[in-house]
Amino acid sequence: MQQPLGYEHKNKALVCKLDKALYGLKQAPRAWYVKLSSVFYKLGFHSSKCDQSLFVRITKSDIIHALAYVDDIILTGTSSMLITNIIIAMNKEFTLKDLDSLSYFLGIEVQRPSVGLLVLSKTKYIKDVLKKVGMASAKGVATPMVSILKLFKEGPHLFDQPALYQFIVGALQYATITRPEISFSVNKVCWFMQAPLKEHWVAIKRILRYLAGTINHRLCFTPSATRSVVAFCDSDWAADCNDRRSASGYCIYFGSNLISWSSKKQTTVTRSSTEVEYHFMVSTVLEVLWLKSLFFELKLKIPGIPQILCDNLGAVLIIANLVLHAHTKHLELDLHFVRERAIRGEICVTHILATSQIADGLTKPLSSSKFTEFKRGLLIEEYVKLRGNDIVK
Repeated sequence: MQQPLGYEHKNKALVCKLDKALYGLKQAPRAWYVKLSSVFYKLGFHSSKCDQSLFVRITKSDIIHALAYVDDIILTGTSSMLITNIIIAMNKEFTLKDLDSLSYFLGIEVQRPSVGLLVLSKTKYIKDVLKKVGMASAKGVATPMVSILKLFKEGPHLFDQPALYQFIVGALQYATITRPEISFSVNKVCWFMQAPLKEHWVAIKRILRYLAGTINHRLCFTPSATRSVVAFCDSDWAADCNDRRSASGYCIYFGSNLISWSSKKQTTVTRSSTEVEYHFMVSTVLEVLWLKSLFFELKLKIPGIPQILCDNLGAVLIIANLVLHAHTKHLELDLHFVRERAIRGEICVTHILATSQIADGLTKPLSSSKFTEFKRGLLIEEYVKLRGNDIVK
């Protein structure tokens, strides 16, 4: 660290001793978390075991949750008066800016058009991305990726702006927070970050055109009659024509609302569709168990056993079959993990028809009609304004 201007010493070998952590130094995030958490502890909070950035305060009559991301904090709970008192107490330790009801957080727009309805979107963010590449007025398309598209890693036509490619891919990844239906398409173009071709850039422009045509689509959360946890798990065996690795995805519902999803490429090559389905089922079970622990800390009672729905009958039968065949010996570690959870009653693995598999859209590109059904299953709806009143269409 160089001596700051205006405070230079004749002895150039001297350095500055910091009394406080500064932004940009590797110690700063840790120092800030220690300071913030100590204040929450004084106010009667404890940090969640599932997420260290989540703080919970439980009394005989009320529950307060505080979720922190660096210096942006969301406070919610059962008592508005108690929340106000906490803000006043925190204001004595920090310089706070109270933004009242939640409307914007980390680029996510939050709206409540009616009682019990919560709508999340990133409309402004997506508009900024489209403007960045000059596609603000682009003509929309029905799907983010052509269903028969094959993208190859090598080709004669390299894209001449790899930095722009990487920037837009990163921006699209952040957009998937409220637009889960583009998760597979974005994950697909991520496979070619190091040396993108012109064909890969065309695929990105297709995603941007889809977003331009669905700029008013939002992720909706509605009141649900049940608190059951249901997970859909699916894989597309040997989906990548370059290295024959498989694409997998899951989507997890709390009641009727989508709360967690994933679309990724497997790290290893598998020898059968049953093997890849079973391997990724482990990831799905881990996410479900983590959610169960989080719900327990949030004092949310989950009725029944969480269900894992898989359309591969072979993967489902492996759990029930206590005999390890020669073809499944290499699956033994994962096999015992899922089977033990099933025997304990922590999860229930059930076979469903491929036509009912919602997670199908997280593993492969779909036709227009199937993609529309996929969006409907994710509760992605068009949000419009009519005569000054907010409604969901």
